[in-house]
Amino acid sequence: MSKPYVLVLYYSRYGATEKMAQLIGRGIEEVAGVEARIRTVAPVSPDTEASEPEVPESGAIYCTEDDLRNCQGLVLGSPTRFGNMAAPLKYFIDSSGALWASGALIDKPFGAFTSTASMHGGQESTLLTMALPLLHHGMLYCGIPYSETALNTTETGGTPYGASHLAGPQSNQGISSHESELCIALGRRVASMSLKLAS
Repeated sequence: MSKPYVLVLYYSRYGATEKMAQLIGRGIEEVAGVEARIRTVAPVSPDTEASEPEVPESGAIYCTEDDLRNCQGLVLGSPTRFGNMAAPLKYFIDSSGALWASGALIDKPFGAFTSTASMHGGQESTLLTMALPLLHHGMLYCGIPYSETALNTTETGGTPYGASHLAGPQSNQGISSHESELCIALGRRVASMSLKLAS
């Protein structure tokens, strides 16, 4: 029998959100009895022809409905797009109606993470709007408590609503030590909650 897993599901355009996903996965793996399953989604395009390969050339593989259905918990990540999640991730979530109808995600914990080009570029609204469809699924929102000291001292990303990263206008700022700590803390918290809720 396979070990229960927390799904880290993300879309990344320039790589920052992907790096955050890996850090969150590290935090999940710190919790005994649960593992991280890192998955991404395919880009979307106004082009109506199928133009993306079935398997991405690099990075995480594409998420399936079964990956989502069978997770013990979920951490959802996206760069900001006008204060909301990016279209590829929203497209995937919008396609999860069968899971909603079956109640497959009810009472499972979730968290959220995001990356923005500017300090006030919509980090918190993106995290909160990513939460909305998951609340409709009956999932339970896990933010980051202020017992995580990095939340009080960060001068880059990090919010009580989830992990965040300030990438800079050219998307060339690395993940700060505080941002890294908060990503790991979020992964650890969702993993711990997933085990508690499952028992």
